[in-house]
Amino acid sequence: MSLGATTDAKAQSAPLLAKESDPQVMGWMQGFPPPEDKIITQPDSVYFSFPKLRWSVCHLRELLPTEEISRGLGAPVPLPYPSPSDFADLRSEIDSLTFTPIGADAPMTWEDSLYANYTDGIMVVHKGEVVYERYFGCMDEGAKHAAMSMTKSVTGLLAEILVVEGALDDTKLVRDIIPEVADGAFGSATVRQVMDMVTGVKYSENYADPNADIWVYSAAASPLPKPEGYTGPNGYWEYLAQVKPEGSHGDAFHYKTINSDMLGWIISRTAGKAVTDLASDRLWSKMGAEQDAYQTVDGKGVPFAGGGISLGLRDAARLGLLMLNKGEINGKRLFPAEVAENIAKGGDQSKFSGYATIPNGSYTSQWWVFHNDHGAYAARGVHGQTIYVVRHQRLWNSLA
Repeated sequence: MSLGATTDAKAQSAPLLAKESDPQVMGWMQGFPPPEDKIITQPDSVYFSFPKLRWSVCHLRELLPTEEISRGLGAPVPLPYPSPSDFADLRSEIDSLTFTPIGADAPMTWEDSLYANYTDGIMVVHKGEVVYERYFGCMDEGAKHAAMSMTKSVTGLLAEILVVEGALDDTKLVRDIIPEVADGAFGSATVRQVMDMVTGVKYSENYADPNADIWVYSAAASPLPKPEGYTGPNGYWEYLAQVKPEGSHGDAFHYKTINSDMLGWIISRTAGKAVTDLASDRLWSKMGAEQDAYQTVDGKGVPFAGGGISLGLRDAARLGLLMLNKGEINGKRLFPAEVAENIAKGGDQSKFSGYATIPNGSYTSQWWVFHNDHGAYAARGVHGQTIYVVRHQRLWNSLA
């Protein structure tokens, strides 16, 4: 499992390489006080631009209000490791593995790939044992890293748990659970269509387009005071209530974050608690987590169900193990095996297209399913964050 702050192809073209853009090397927020040109603060949005991003992804709670996902009061359950000598040998063997990246002509080593991808942290768990763990950039064993859209998969997992346990009917229309959206595009969608992102809703997530819907959504969701004269929606849920239709529900998969926040509203209304509290009750407090996680919120305290979680690498690994072991961890069952089986089975492949690196894929319950020889599926974030579950090799990989 890898929980990381990789910056993908865009970062690879940046003028600063991974070692050069390391937050410690850059000197961000170091000193008492830090030099004026090394301070990263709100409301200046450049805190999420490269290279400041490499510091910010481990410090979101210093920039935005958050709500805790509590690990509870019980003692953490340590992940199993080989002996120190065997662990060192495994790291050396894995670091020296070579492969040829997609679209490249020359091979590279595994270790070189971590720097090429600006990796902050990576862990590999095989047959229940940690066989590889490394930290870079802003990460160490105690750091918490932005999961970004891996958050969607936590939201989807909670929804699938409620469906399998009978608390949530995924055939219901959204308006029957959330009457507030009855007049908007989401009202006539089914819960399952929201879970699998096959809704017909108008929403553009093209960050390069200054007129895209994402910027209206971001303005609504901002926890900072609205500027004078602002007349748009206030908060995630007000925005969701006014979304217009585009296309037909059920026709095709369209990756749109507003589905995840609509799903967060649905499961909050169904369970009678915020997604943060539900994640604590069903996952963090029972899986032997080492750290509390946290989740960003809008100006009304609503957690960002589409991308707001920050968590430790080892706890991301525990989520991967929980999925790999079909709801069991540390000898305890946290949810029915059917939950993980439904997700691993995937969604309707005929509705999934446009992703060259996932040619036979599908999307269900906010998880990416590869339908490959390894039986793999994943939670994925915008900057390379990944929980990659490989069922047939009993391997779980987490990258931040």
